[in-house]
Amino acid sequence: MGIIAFIILGLIAGAIARLLLPGKQPGGWLATLVLGVIGAILGGWLGSLLFDRGLEEFWSIQTWLLAIAGSIVVLLIYSAVVGRRHHA
Repeated sequence: MGIIAFIILGLIAGAIARLLLPGKQPGGWLATLVLGVIGAILGGWLGSLLFDRGLEEFWSIQTWLLAIAGSIVVLLIYSAVVGRRHHA
């Protein structure tokens, strides 16, 4: 998968992850989209470690599930760190 397709995947996965998470997350949509790209990287890396599958093809359901799952993890971590900072 090319770098442009990977960035698009991460942007969309970040938006989907934000829609799936309940409540109000800190940061705007730009932060969410950047975190989505980071989450796609994390999801691909974890998928290759745990399942011997990474982000292979743009239209593969496993690619999308790994990217969205990674984005959810990154958004949860970001929310915990930034949310704690705002409440302290």
